[in-house]
Amino acid sequence: MSSAIARSGVALVIAAPSGAGKSTISRAVLAAETGIEASVSVTTRRPRPGEREGIDYHFVGEAEFQALVGGQALLEWATVFGRCYGTKRAPVEAALAAGRDVMFDIDWQGWRQLKHALPRDAVGVFVLPPSLAALRARLERRAGDDAAEIERRLQAARGEISHWHEFDHVVVNDNLENCVADVRAVLRAARCATARRSGLADFVASLVGAD
Repeated sequence: MSSAIARSGVALVIAAPSGAGKSTISRAVLAAETGIEASVSVTTRRPRPGEREGIDYHFVGEAEFQALVGGQALLEWATVFGRCYGTKRAPVEAALAAGRDVMFDIDWQGWRQLKHALPRDAVGVFVLPPSLAALRARLERRAGDDAAEIERRLQAARGEISHWHEFDHVVVNDNLENCVADVRAVLRAARCATARRSGLADFVASLVGAD
């Protein structure tokens, strides 16, 4: 009965330094949980081979992106290596209002903006690697990254990690199965938050008034 109580959706942000397993964790949570969907970012970069419009990203030109920014149509946005990335406001707000959860794969800067835009709905999880040595090993296993690129990513990771304290929850990805379970636990707890369950008052009233 309690699962039928009306509620607003959870804006679940999973952030992590490159190589910490964020994408793998996100995919696992999406596969295991119902009622949650991935947010599709809008970007000015060109599609990579195999990427699909509306599935992987919404691909737009620079002028269109700046129009979205100027019209306050984005919940968060940033420029990364000369390309712009952002989250459209309308589809996210519609999903949350309908009680559907939305997962975001963004960095700490995006988390800051999203938390400001959706203070009652946003829940942030930061994923830490078990050690810098483990993070280096994961980056080295990636195809196509040379030594200089790995060092650049490790330096960037140190900067990302320094923002761990800004998030609601922190998990360490030393065991993927356990880490996914922890993130799912955060999501389920957020779904039960009193402030989010708009139908709770009516449900309790029905209990109090019952014979």
